[in-house]
Amino acid sequence: MKNDNRASLIAEILRDRIAGMRVGQKLPPVRELSKEFGASPATITQAIASLSALGAVRAEPGRGTFVAGRDRLPEPDYSWQSATLGRARVDARRAARLGAYAGTDDIQLSWGYLAPELQPLDELRTLGARAARSPRAWSMAPATGLADLRRVFASEFHADPAEVLIVPGGQQALVFAMRTLTEPGTTLITESPSYPGAIIAAQAAGLDLAAVPADADGIQPDRLADALERTRATLIYLQPCYANPTGAVLGSGRREEVLRLAARYGAFVIEDDWARHLSIDGTPPSPLFTQDPDGHVVSIATLTKPVAPGLRVGAIIARGPAGERLRTARIADDMCVPPLTQEIALSLLTSSAWPRHLKRLRNRLAERRDTMIAEAHASLPGVRVAHTPRGGIHVWARLPEGTDTTALTAAALDAGVLIGDGSHFYADEPPAPCIRLSYSAASTPQIAEGIRRLAPLLDAG
Repeated sequence: MKNDNRASLIAEILRDRIAGMRVGQKLPPVRELSKEFGASPATITQAIASLSALGAVRAEPGRGTFVAGRDRLPEPDYSWQSATLGRARVDARRAARLGAYAGTDDIQLSWGYLAPELQPLDELRTLGARAARSPRAWSMAPATGLADLRRVFASEFHADPAEVLIVPGGQQALVFAMRTLTEPGTTLITESPSYPGAIIAAQAAGLDLAAVPADADGIQPDRLADALERTRATLIYLQPCYANPTGAVLGSGRREEVLRLAARYGAFVIEDDWARHLSIDGTPPSPLFTQDPDGHVVSIATLTKPVAPGLRVGAIIARGPAGERLRTARIADDMCVPPLTQEIALSLLTSSAWPRHLKRLRNRLAERRDTMIAEAHASLPGVRVAHTPRGGIHVWARLPEGTDTTALTAAALDAGVLIGDGSHFYADEPPAPCIRLSYSAASTPQIAEGIRRLAPLLDAG
């Protein structure tokens, strides 16, 4: 995000400069501009690409970049679009933070994916090359996904493979499930705090949100019952296993109560099972789906989190007419998940590399988690980490009363550290100042350094 803003700023400066140049005049090379602006070559290239898209310059491979035939560009008028589009559904602040990339010198403590050294990249390269040689990788796959891959996902949920739908990642699955299982204008109940991606998915689907408090044992059933009675919602979003951002696991008694309430009110529960393969201490609980014979639970699984952000493969598991509706509606979005991607995922999940990767990942995540919590206790005495997550990739930290989390997040970014603004994890006003610290995308030394950089920012606040 910061890099995009930097490229836009450089593009504006170059645009003004071009206005005073002759048509056909050559711009300085990327290396020279990079030195002038103190920016990376990639950022300069991005700025020039945006000017090329506007017709201000033309790039000639091997020769350079030249001022195009218009010496002054007209200012576009987009006012008509604002009137036509109406009110935006999706919260731009949350969406921007979800896609926030760190610069090369930044410490990423707010990225919900694995660092490259934690990803099974060697295995993916080998499996990818092998899959690319298969004719099946370049043919049309069934809209519901490759049969063998559906069987692999089904086994973990004790489901019939026919109940599995392969999708391009968990985020797309959330939007698709919310859009298909209910109508725009109805209410989605979500635990609070919750994953910001689920909040914007609900917004994209045109749903209203009702937040129900959660604690270390997950959503509070008595408050859930009140919300169901008040809103008559037919859709509940939960993360029963290592919830983002708190790491909470839904307790066994509460699991039964949630299912009882779903049956009583005729509601669906979207089970976001994103962290099942990110267990650190002990064994994760069985999917909520396995306790529900009547089709109230619709589960979402993903490989993107435990493998690599570019492996956009996930699954929706659903029974009964809801499952049939989801599988039927899927073809309206796209014809299928690319078969090559599915082949790579299938090869990984059925290889001996998969359990080796999970064992290695568990040990490395444990080291990073323990370092983060120890450094927070040592360097941030006013910050309270009440719960050590047994899995997942996030730590939820409460800050001293009166802390402005948005200002702190901005100050941390200026200090080269990306953290999660706790206010983005609430559909309503946050009850206390919190931040989310993620330990999967930074090395152990980076985590220690990042936490130490936060200390003076909290003291200043």
